Amino acid sequence: MTDTSSVMPSGRTGPARGRLLVLAGPSGVGKSSVVAGLREALPELLFSVSATTRPARPGEVDGRDYRFVSREEFDALIERGELLEWAEVHGGLQRSGTPRVPVEQALDRGRPVLVEVDLQGARSVKRVLPEAVTVFVAPPSMEELARRLTDRGTDTPEQRERRLRTAIEEMEAQGEFDEVVVNDDLRAVIGRLVALAVDRGAV
Repeated sequence: MTDTSSVMPSGRTGPARGRLLVLAGPSGVGKSSVVAGLREALPELLFSVSATTRPARPGEVDGRDYRFVSREEFDALIERGELLEWAEVHGGLQRSGTPRVPVEQALDRGRPVLVEVDLQGARSVKRVLPEAVTVFVAPPSMEELARRLTDRGTDTPEQRERRLRTAIEEMEAQGEFDEVVVNDDLRAVIGRLVALAVDRGAV
């Protein structure tokens, strides 16, 4: 078992700061399955809930799936410096970002935290919190990624082509990440992420 205690500057003993995992990877690589498996394997993990200006979809719950806010509320979060990262989505039709306070509070309590973002978001979080462990989830091959995008049946051929072009750019940036995991064995990927989240000597 990892020893999570440490001596604070005042001399009192408290939990060591938790580890922040920042997960990114191309669309269709299986990030949702990885996140779900990691949350099940590590109940103490805090999964960061993004703030978004888009309306809730059927079945989505505010505070569980997303934190749904107005554009004015989102502007206020930016102005107060309460987002670790944020981005315009779909050409500015909506915006989404990672609230900073819940992440910082969980880390201070010694809990591991998982943030799932895109490539730009991962870069932004790393700039704000350099101690974050960035993890790139890669497909076994581009051919396999194309197959997964086709099999899930949610995109038009044009959308799939755009996602694949974006994936090529993302794959070229994987060298920026602290860790690269190939999602060809889901259990192995989850096991590696659990090790990264709880073992402070894992990186």
